[in-house]
Amino acid sequence: MRTVKFAGAAALAFVSLTLASADIIRTAVGQQFVAGAQNGTQVAMAPSRGAPADDRRTAVRADQPERTGPAAPAAVAADPDVTTGPRLALVIGNGTYPDGDGPLVAPIADARAVAAELRDKGFDVELGENLSKQGMERAIERFGAKITPGATALLYFSGHGVQIGRESYLIPVSAQIWRAEDVRRDAIGLEPLVAEMNARGAKRKLVVLDAARRNPFERRLRGFSSGLAPIAGPEGTLVLTAVAPGKIAEQESDGTSVFARELIAQMRASGLTAEEAFNRTRVTVARSTGGTQVPAVFSAMTDDFSFAAAAETGPTRQSAR
Repeated sequence: MRTVKFAGAAALAFVSLTLASADIIRTAVGQQFVAGAQNGTQVAMAPSRGAPADDRRTAVRADQPERTGPAAPAAVAADPDVTTGPRLALVIGNGTYPDGDGPLVAPIADARAVAAELRDKGFDVELGENLSKQGMERAIERFGAKITPGATALLYFSGHGVQIGRESYLIPVSAQIWRAEDVRRDAIGLEPLVAEMNARGAKRKLVVLDAARRNPFERRLRGFSSGLAPIAGPEGTLVLTAVAPGKIAEQESDGTSVFARELIAQMRASGLTAEEAFNRTRVTVARSTGGTQVPAVFSAMTDDFSFAAAAETGPTRQSAR
């Protein structure tokens, strides 16, 4: 009997000691909480079991304003321009080549007309005219710096171009070309440019070239091939050239070229994807010239991008030379 009483007393003492320890711990934690709040430290206390959900005590940093008002919605409607990425364009028209028989008339007029149309289609356009190699490199660098993942990046070039070793090169007005090595030194390779657009994350790489004219460098280069080389590209690439690979187009005598006029007309047509607009440009130019100039289209597009899609959102009117 004495053993039972002793066990009961011991148990009662243990329970009392436990309750006292719990009170001490709660008091200590409460003091830490108060001290933390005074020092500006963020401490969160979970509600005690059985307490109402609203009875949660949180010490907020003293330098953070109290947030009031309704909570932000969990989901925000997507902006079409955000989901498709920015529209960017580099437009270059080179016409004044010192080694030429005379300045090219169409490139400057074509570049200005195409740039204006692209701005109306919501593109952030940089327009360059009669650029040296350094000028082209700077314009390309600025263009590339704007490209973000998901962007639509468009390159338009009108001027002289050549192919060496089945690679196409765009010729700056400062180029001094007598040998094939001079082309690689003074010109801008097209394929590396498209590859860089892709590496920077451009979802769509659109390329428009009117650079296969009879040029002053032809008679100097041994093994020279007329026109431009066949142009391919990674997924999401769409290329339109003023003539088929290896062919040349005659210089226009005045105003914009038939190629630029037909391209702009198809860009304005409603309900067309970019690929359809390029293909219709090919057909209409061939008809307009009686078959003497037939553009070419290469496509590795994987979606139905349209020039008109952003027309109603308002153009971005920015230009730099």
